[in-house]
Amino acid sequence: MISTVALVATGGAIGAAARFLVGVGVLRLTGPQEFPVAVLGVNVIGSFLMGVFVVAAAQKGLTHLSPFVMTGLLGGFTTFSAFSLETVTLVERGQIAAAGAYVALSVGLSIAGLMLGLLLARGVFA
Repeated sequence: MISTVALVATGGAIGAAARFLVGVGVLRLTGPQEFPVAVLGVNVIGSFLMGVFVVAAAQKGLTHLSPFVMTGLLGGFTTFSAFSLETVTLVERGQIAAAGAYVALSVGLSIAGLMLGLLLARGVFA
């Protein structure tokens, strides 16, 4: 049990650091933005990778890596807590349409990313 917790913690640290670096990279590429593009991108990418891993783990017998990859790495990388904060911030600024678009795009594109990851991985590992 301790070793599993250590795997989750290690994966979480790596995932959180990756999320931070993506945010810094987007900020440097685009400059400050009111719309949370970096958080949206991280959620879509993380969902896609989750879909790929689920299939790869099942097909290749890698489910023992799930605590590290799914709970730790991808859990630390994706940012739905940040998503919630960004949504409320947009609402508090009176940007209701932007908040609605952000929620719809985050949820819709993240689900689409997961489905695409599943389809791609099923094609690769079939």
